[in-house]
Amino acid sequence: MDAELTQRLMQLLERVEHWLPPAPEQVDWTTHVAALWQRHPLGGQLVPVPVRDGVALDDLLGIERQKLALLDNTRAFLQGLPANHALMWGARGSGKSSLVRALLNSLAPEGLRMIQIDRHDLSRLPALVEELRYLPQRFVVYCDDLSFEGHDDAYKALKSVLDGALTGPPDNVLLYATSNRRHLLPESMDDNQASRLVGDELHHGDAVEEKISLSDRFGLWLGFHPFQQDVYLQACAQWVSQLGSPQDWDSAARAEAVRYATLRGGRSGRVAWQFANHWVGTRRLHAAASG
Repeated sequence: MDAELTQRLMQLLERVEHWLPPAPEQVDWTTHVAALWQRHPLGGQLVPVPVRDGVALDDLLGIERQKLALLDNTRAFLQGLPANHALMWGARGSGKSSLVRALLNSLAPEGLRMIQIDRHDLSRLPALVEELRYLPQRFVVYCDDLSFEGHDDAYKALKSVLDGALTGPPDNVLLYATSNRRHLLPESMDDNQASRLVGDELHHGDAVEEKISLSDRFGLWLGFHPFQQDVYLQACAQWVSQLGSPQDWDSAARAEAVRYATLRGGRSGRVAWQFANHWVGTRRLHAAASG
């Protein structure tokens, strides 16, 4: 009977083994500075990752006010001073995610550690934050491109961590998020129809209040906007010089950069970076072919 039971257990393990995640690499926060929350069928785990690139704060042009505000907020947090959760919202490609990466590159030597979590995994956020509560390091939990649909309840876990639970977030954790939406949730004309004037005051309806209540839990709001042409061209010149050489930025490059942005339908740091890749790569390719 024991042999039969053992055999059946072995057969069961063989069937479920492929569902099990590989044994996770332990995150050593004394050496690792970044990790991803990785989902699997039985839950999830933190996976250490190398820093994506060497982008520095000085590389990012046109967002000086946003850089200074986020840098000061994060440095205060690292020194155990009061600091706010941060929401970076605005135009696509305007430097929100790049600013977060540059911040990690700059402040990791000062003790900053960062964990990125996908918005689809936010139901796990309260438990993750509790795991970090008792660690000596200081963490920014980061969610990129955060937004919710009207039927999406995942934002409730985020609200709870930001300001809704009895215990509140631990002192060693801040939440940073980027989004194209200022209030993270879709807004419709119907929502505003419930607003009303009471005397001289505008009172929003319940739907609007619910949507504002989420973004309102972020104490630091940083808006990002499309570049003016002069700032866009400065960014193009910088990236062309870094990827190639200063000699690669000339009148022909400037004219092509303007044309490139026109074809893309907008000017941003991302478009400047993409143009620099196109211009330097094409020039080097043609130079090699003619040589």
